[in-house]
Amino acid sequence: MGNVSGDILVFIESRLGLTKRSSLEALSEGRRAANALGSRLHALLIGSAVGGLAAGLASQGPDTVLVAEHEILGQYSPEAFASVLASAVRKTGTSAVFLSATALGRDLAARAAAKLEAGLASDCIEVEITGGELRVKRPVYSGRAVATVRFGTTPAFVSLRPNAFPVVQVSGRSPAVETLAVEVDLAKVRARTVEVRSGEGEDIDISEASSIVAGGRAMKGPENFGLIRDLARALGGAVGASRAAVDAGWIDHQCQVGQTGKVVAPGLYIACGISGAIQHLAGMSTSKVIVAINKDPEAPIFKIADYGIVGDLYEVLPKLTEEVRRLKEQ
Repeated sequence: MGNVSGDILVFIESRLGLTKRSSLEALSEGRRAANALGSRLHALLIGSAVGGLAAGLASQGPDTVLVAEHEILGQYSPEAFASVLASAVRKTGTSAVFLSATALGRDLAARAAAKLEAGLASDCIEVEITGGELRVKRPVYSGRAVATVRFGTTPAFVSLRPNAFPVVQVSGRSPAVETLAVEVDLAKVRARTVEVRSGEGEDIDISEASSIVAGGRAMKGPENFGLIRDLARALGGAVGASRAAVDAGWIDHQCQVGQTGKVVAPGLYIACGISGAIQHLAGMSTSKVIVAINKDPEAPIFKIADYGIVGDLYEVLPKLTEEVRRLKEQ
């Protein structure tokens, strides 16, 4: 798209009155890109009472925090949020929009990009600034290759894979906080969230967890996922699962890792009884450290694992959990 001359805008996702860590990652990456481009960085908060979160964003270095508040924005509304985001892009003259590639972020990025007839690169794992030009890298072909994407028009929408970017603290900045007027045509808001119910899943969202312990078909039933949960809790991490375990009804879909589940990039991923089908590898292959536990020494998961344990997971997991707890007590 040639040289980027406009500002960078980062959408900040919040939940239950807290800013999501993945959005802080996107904001930090936005700061780095803005510095390289000599551009201004804007953070956008959308909700019914989100103004109080503005002060907590200062350490990631935005020049301006835009706050868009309206009662219709209390829960995620696809049409309303996309309309507000598009308005913010027009107001700031933004050249690039960064969002975290969470479920909400992916949906919002696509809708807002369509409104502005803009290009979108999703689930990116690297951002490059070359000669004033924005380029991003994203996995393709189920993670077997990485594509470098350039944009032909502005604004460019970029969703960033959670845990793929660091949260960088910036000192000495006091961003200006501005109210963004919200103009939403309620007649065009076709879907609204009327109630949010928590499922039976884990406390930590796997897309943002620093460590994940995942179980596969070899778990044999829901009762054996207690072994997975024990290790995950000892590590302070989240519980994940393969599609086979989810399809069998042993665990909620929100825990599914893979091409048809969630794409994750934790610091530590422990795959227990997971063979390593390409669909699963596409969802976790960018994890920093991968540990595989499987009794089949020929399982494909061992080809990408940093560490492998060939053995019975029902014997290995309790011992591993015990050792983690012992080390934490020291």
